Amino acid sequence: MSVRRWVGLGAAFVAASVALAACAPAPEAGDGGEASEECVRMVTNSGGLEDRSFNQSSWEGLQLAEAEHGVEAEAIVSTGETDLAPNVQQAVDSGCGLIVTVGFELAEATLAQADDNPDLDFAIVDETVEAENVKPIVFDTAQASFLAGYLSAGVSKTGVVATFGGGNQPPVTLFMDGFVDGVAKYNEVHGTAVRTLGWDKAKQDGAFTGDFEDINKGKALSEGFIDQGADVILPVAGQVGEGAASAALERGGVSVIWVDSDGFDTLRPEFRPVILTSVLKNTQDAMVQIVGEVQDDTFSNEPYVGTLENGGVEIAPYHDLAPLVTSGLDGEIEGLRQAIISGELVVDSPSSP
Repeated sequence: MSVRRWVGLGAAFVAASVALAACAPAPEAGDGGEASEECVRMVTNSGGLEDRSFNQSSWEGLQLAEAEHGVEAEAIVSTGETDLAPNVQQAVDSGCGLIVTVGFELAEATLAQADDNPDLDFAIVDETVEAENVKPIVFDTAQASFLAGYLSAGVSKTGVVATFGGGNQPPVTLFMDGFVDGVAKYNEVHGTAVRTLGWDKAKQDGAFTGDFEDINKGKALSEGFIDQGADVILPVAGQVGEGAASAALERGGVSVIWVDSDGFDTLRPEFRPVILTSVLKNTQDAMVQIVGEVQDDTFSNEPYVGTLENGGVEIAPYHDLAPLVTSGLDGEIEGLRQAIISGELVVDSPSSP
């Protein structure tokens, strides 16, 4: 399978890095109170740093930026809603010139601090905030999810696949839109009738757990899908998705498509036998690029949009489940990838960045 290079530093490295960061003193502001371009502060959403999702991958990217650009990065970890605004304030007070926030939960606090601190640069991952000094880092995940949906329809033995989200929000439903469209494309090409449970694109409504932390909710919802015949499940719910992997492992004959990072690497090894692929966001490269822009004084509020063309999104290797994917199916997926990149095939969604 043709897949671009992806960087994973591993949960153990992340845990060790943040432990050191938590002990390090905040840098002093530069002479005259000016912010320092030599340090970065990142604020996680309530999912925490080791969420096996975009908090973790954003932090990994800043670790890479430390090595490439010589900056000093620290993560400020939020554990609940009440932490969000104070943590962004703490990041601003650190004296660092770049503040990175992660997820829609931090949009309001990011905008407020950006308005109050026009001389600081802000970047927000997976959300759009409109301000002169805020750079949105967003990903057209529908493109890669389209490939994952086509794949799921191609490997399904029951003719039923499923998806669910943590909440009905654009960064979540964008995955789900691409997934159902990919299944529909497979049906169009092959004359099949594979059904997708959990999401109605036309109505923009479907199955949601209501949070991104409660693994048991993800397991219960997935068990309901499996009872209806689903043998491939795409959870778009952060840590909640681990419940889908648990249900798949216990029931047997069911596989899971992870999101944001490669679940084969970031989930516990016991789940590897059920990970078919992952819809990836290359947040790591985006972080390195943006830190470089701050240092080169080329930072702007123009959004970074990850696509298949620029390598910002992709699907991961099939790993242990590669035998399920015929060479013919893999070839069809590669053809679709190239058609999307060339513009011949347009994957659209109301949530497209």
